[in-house]
Amino acid sequence: QVQLVESGGGLVQAGGSLRLSCAASGRTFSNYYIMGWFRQAPGKEREFVATISWSDGSTYYADSVKGRFTISRGNAKNTVYLRMNSLKPEDTAVYYCAARRGTFHATKIHEYDAWGQGTQVTVSS
Repeated sequence: QVQLVESGGGLVQAGGSLRLSCAASGRTFSNYYIMGWFRQAPGKEREFVATISWSDGSTYYADSVKGRFTISRGNAKNTVYLRMNSLKPEDTAVYYCAARRGTFHATKIHEYDAWGQGTQVTVSS
């Protein structure tokens, strides 16, 4: 099993920035090749935000965050970051880190095998 722990959420004004972190651990972590970020706003379904490949660092973004958010991996290869710039009130949500055993970028919830507990991001207008 792999354990994922998110951190870095908080309250920020519109136009501001935050950096989320996801720390991964567990004996089987080497079997997970894609890391993703999702978010869920109140009353809405969980939606895809971004993914990154551990092997080659390739990334993929939702159109709603492209150009504002950046997903990256740490040098220790057990941490993934989500840098969020130019935040908008509609970015308010609980942000979840997820891990996938498959090797291609995926955007559907059911395609991920492990999830963190989430971290709250609130953007005030």
